[in-house]
Amino acid sequence: MARDESGFSHPDEGTLSLEAIFHALSDPYRLRIVRALAASAVPMNCGDLSFGRPKSSMSHHFRILRAAGVLHTTSQGVEHMNSLRRDMLDRRFPGLMAAILGETGQSAAGDHPRRLTPA
Repeated sequence: MARDESGFSHPDEGTLSLEAIFHALSDPYRLRIVRALAASAVPMNCGDLSFGRPKSSMSHHFRILRAAGVLHTTSQGVEHMNSLRRDMLDRRFPGLMAAILGETGQSAAGDHPRRLTPA
């Protein structure tokens, strides 16, 4: 795990594990953070992602998500900005985030939508 210039540690792509990602996303608040980041076109600060939870609780959730490689945190002044590591996760585990986020797409033939949940 490498520590960047902001002082946060983020795992390298090759060290990501499904176990750590599934653990990180097993908590409803962490999953809510990931869904909010996936829906946002820009990084979001911790306050925007707190959903009324105490700061100490949210710090724990952000640390778990960072350690699993799900999000990336940088410092901009006094704010911590968070973004989903979607490109890296999609390279390492193709289709995983789409399934977790309930995204659907076109089939290879392009003739009908693909369902990611049982009918």
